[in-house]
Amino acid sequence: MLRRRVIPCLDVADGRVVKGTRFVDLTDEGDPPELAERYADEGADELVFLDISAAPQGRATLLEIVERTARRAFIPLTVGGGVRSMEEMRDVLRAGADKVSLNTAAVADPALISRCAARFGRQAVVVAIDARRVPAAGEGEDEPRWEVLVRGGRDTTDRDALAWAGRAVELGAGELLVTSIDRDGTQSGFDTRLLRAIASHVPVPVIASGGAAGPADFVAAIVEGGADAVLAASIFHRRIHTIAAVKAAMAAAGLPVRAIPGIVA
Repeated sequence: MLRRRVIPCLDVADGRVVKGTRFVDLTDEGDPPELAERYADEGADELVFLDISAAPQGRATLLEIVERTARRAFIPLTVGGGVRSMEEMRDVLRAGADKVSLNTAAVADPALISRCAARFGRQAVVVAIDARRVPAAGEGEDEPRWEVLVRGGRDTTDRDALAWAGRAVELGAGELLVTSIDRDGTQSGFDTRLLRAIASHVPVPVIASGGAAGPADFVAAIVEGGADAVLAASIFHRRIHTIAAVKAAMAAAGLPVRAIPGIVA
């Protein structure tokens, strides 16, 4: 059985790691390379680096910061934000990323997923889906729906999140990073219904993001949501919980995790 991954997320704006609630009210959390090294030492399985100001500012990813981050953490690194072409994906991979996350550009040009997968392999292509629940149209509507947002959660689209997840995988996405905008930064738990809807619909790994408050939420994202990996930011940045504590809870629930040599929860 594949080990379940615990992934700290570095949301980077103007060269600094930041964190907010529902993508707004950002506070400074530190230096990306320093945090990356700390998380690698603490037993993180992977890292996600998202340049969240790249798409809104219409610029490419800050490659110099990616390079410095990759040099400090010898674990798999996914980088997203500002990648709009195969050439920009190539540059990010050359800067030290193992995988590249596509979001806004992929929604605007879905064929970008296919071009990148054909050139670099689908294992290197992650499609990030920022999803927000759509209010029920009327009484008796039990099944929730979610819409896709882009540009760091600033703009709505006409895309249904579940349909877009399936289409992205058909086009070549090797993994999906699913963030609940409703839960992001709220520490109210992952949206397990959103995760289950997407995970049961696609044959590729799903990373859960948005809302983690404690170790039990990570377990729920996998057991109830069907996620393959769990991602969090603020609870790790602010040392509210450790990666070791999260992995201990996952192991106690019978989920396979990578051991952390020399670290006790």
